[in-house]
Amino acid sequence: MAWHLSVQVDRDSAVPLTTQLQNAIKVRIEDRVLQPGVRLPSSRQLAQDLRLSRSVVVEAYEQLIAEGYLDAVRGSGTRVTRKLPEGGGYAPLLDSRPAAQSRWDLRVGIANLSNFPRQEWLNSYTKVLQNVGREGMDYPPVAGIAELRNELAGYLGRVRSVHTEPAQVMVTAGFAQGLALLSDSLKRLGIHELAIEEPGHNGQRRFILDTGMTPVPVPVDEEGLVVEALDRTGARAVLVTPAHQFPTGVMLSPARRAQLLAWARERDGWIIEDDYDGEFWFEHGGRPAALQEGDPERVVYAGTTSKVLVPGLRLGWLAIPPRLYPLLERVRSRQDQGSDTLTQLAFAELMRSGLLDRHLRRVRSRYRSRREALAAAVRESLPEARLSGCAAGLHSYAL
Repeated sequence: MAWHLSVQVDRDSAVPLTTQLQNAIKVRIEDRVLQPGVRLPSSRQLAQDLRLSRSVVVEAYEQLIAEGYLDAVRGSGTRVTRKLPEGGGYAPLLDSRPAAQSRWDLRVGIANLSNFPRQEWLNSYTKVLQNVGREGMDYPPVAGIAELRNELAGYLGRVRSVHTEPAQVMVTAGFAQGLALLSDSLKRLGIHELAIEEPGHNGQRRFILDTGMTPVPVPVDEEGLVVEALDRTGARAVLVTPAHQFPTGVMLSPARRAQLLAWARERDGWIIEDDYDGEFWFEHGGRPAALQEGDPERVVYAGTTSKVLVPGLRLGWLAIPPRLYPLLERVRSRQDQGSDTLTQLAFAELMRSGLLDRHLRRVRSRYRSRREALAAAVRESLPEARLSGCAAGLHSYAL
């Protein structure tokens, strides 16, 4: 493989060509134009590119090696040194190694990253790469590729009773992007306040502020969001976690669900349903359906792969009411060119093949065992504490 190096020499200069080349490379190293560890062209290739004698390049390389700017490793070529000689200096490269890890990862609601189905994902991704056509390498539709939107519409209806069509599903780079798109769209509708649960996710509160919306806290009790308090705020949009409130873990009661949907209709308001861990239910019997089922015209349903697979995929989705969808699509088209096509195709294949369902059955069993171990430990060590939110999700709340 040929590496190109952008340098110039002046054949009319009194400075020897070797010195010119040596100084040009040295300056680029010290200015970090040439990064530590970068491989340089072979002496033969660089001589050919610059139309110089190979001996000129060899001499320049050898001098830079002697001064500590370059390293020559057999079989690896000539590379910029990882550590400059004393007197030269550049900022360190970003460290790819993770920060020191705790023995136990106790971050709230984080999926067990070791559960990621590597082989199944590899199989799905490989199949996609083997079969994808030219259109799959082009810019994707901003709302997501048809294959994934079709799969998501069917999956959400089957698993969470979400009433939607593929044409109303938008693929996002995780929930954060979805919330940003919704905030921008709501502002265009003249809505500048977004009611949020209290207690709630502090990161989301800050994020909402950064989008230019005003977060309005609404209390949560043992039945979930207090709708009477929401009504008193005058807000016309609310962000809720009805299936497993964060952080208390309570579920929005049937009565409160009905109240909240009635509030949206009376206020001409919007509900954003963050179903962040809706796939995990540990009690006997079926899990309550998504809130969106009660009024698909007023509820935006949001989900992601962050708990189902891993957050590093940065893949999420919105099931959007038909009346709101065109606005979100316009807003999205002005912000980016859509999400990674190959990742979307691989996830669609994981769903289509049944591998996602199989993975979820496997990890539900593991998380159920963890939940039982946690509950037993709390009973033994904190006998006066009461755990909330154990029926679902990936965290519990001690009262």
